[in-house]
Amino acid sequence: MPKKISRDKRGGARLRTATPPRLRRIDSVKDLLGRRTPTLTRVTAQLARVNFWHAWLAAHLPASLAARVAAVAEHNGTLVVFAASAVWSARLRYVLLELEDELRAAAPELAAVKVRVLPRG
Repeated sequence: MPKKISRDKRGGARLRTATPPRLRRIDSVKDLLGRRTPTLTRVTAQLARVNFWHAWLAAHLPASLAARVAAVAEHNGTLVVFAASAVWSARLRYVLLELEDELRAAAPELAAVKVRVLPRG
């Protein structure tokens, strides 16, 4: 019985004509974090601002009200404070109105302070 010609056989060619792919140097995580990329710098700056506002609110708000702050965000000169429920949001809004002068002294670049509801999951 004659042998089958190669075109009838399954599988790829036995000889490769293409050059092998070049291996890219793999960077370690330490090298990647060591670079001062704008993305990481922006994220760390935002995290520092959030930590600052959490500490500031914990120092200036009553303890029962500070425990109900779900999150804080600062965006384009607006400080957004998220409360755990609508009831705490209303109470927080009134207290922050009383603390408005102290807020402006802490961060003169603030244009507005908003209170939103963000239930904890």
